[in-house]
Amino acid sequence: MGGFYGVNGKKLQRHYRDYLSEFKEWKQKSHAKDWLIFPENMGKYLSIDETALSKGELYTIITNKKAKGKKGAIVAILAGTKAEPIIEQLLKIPKTLRDKVKEITLDMAHSMKMIVKKCFPKAIQVTDRFHVQKLALEALQDIRIKHRWEAIDLENEQIKQTKSVQKEFIPETFPNGDTRKQLLARSRYLLYKAPNNWTQNQYIRSKILFEQYPDIKRAYDLVQGLRNIFNTATSIQTTYTKLAHWYKDVEQTGFKAFNTIANTITINYKSILNYFINRSTNASAESFNAKIKAFRAQFRGVKNVEFFLFRLTTIFA
Repeated sequence: MGGFYGVNGKKLQRHYRDYLSEFKEWKQKSHAKDWLIFPENMGKYLSIDETALSKGELYTIITNKKAKGKKGAIVAILAGTKAEPIIEQLLKIPKTLRDKVKEITLDMAHSMKMIVKKCFPKAIQVTDRFHVQKLALEALQDIRIKHRWEAIDLENEQIKQTKSVQKEFIPETFPNGDTRKQLLARSRYLLYKAPNNWTQNQYIRSKILFEQYPDIKRAYDLVQGLRNIFNTATSIQTTYTKLAHWYKDVEQTGFKAFNTIANTITINYKSILNYFINRSTNASAESFNAKIKAFRAQFRGVKNVEFFLFRLTTIFA
């Protein structure tokens, strides 16, 4: 715009901030960096999550699901993730409004649970199913990565040996053309998918991978088993029974990471099982975080946090 009107771009940006945008008259400017609350946007179904606005600094954001990421979505933006100062600010919202909240989706962070418990005591806490599944996927990928490093070490050693006898190194390849190192690297994305979503090449690669590494197959089956519980269970009681069978399968494999996940689910089982009341997830919060990142990228970062928050809340609050 500056180029079109023959005005210096930085100067135009500065004038927009200081004179055209009403930023200087913004009533919440003095405390915007620490907290912003919009009680009028309160709803029955909320999401709470954290996001990084600038230089990795985290903010806790509460959004109203009914707004679907549009105007009226932001209920509160609060600096940091520490429970006590966030609770202090949220308690400024009238109790009558806070008591109307029926359900809040969140991750498994203890601070988030404490915030919800203190500020929205009548709301049901629902742990996001995708955070639970993500833990299992990370455990699976850790096993794959461990084997990949072993394959790289093996190939390096073979190259050294062939060089010592002045021969050319020819790596072993599988029927699909992958070397062992490539097989483990290229299998990353297929392990995120259910088998019915694999392409023909991924199906062939998975068959080779599982033949070569039975432990990856067992871990993959555990991930799919957990996913199927969330997809097919129809009630809290049936889910509880299916999880008990899944725990037994985890114990039989002896995978330490999966035992840790099973223990995490046990600790958070009440809020995890609450998913089956309305099948609510934290997808709306994740989607809103993506909008913030896109908004930040559009303006090439955050130079002035207060002004960024002013523009963000003008659109979404």
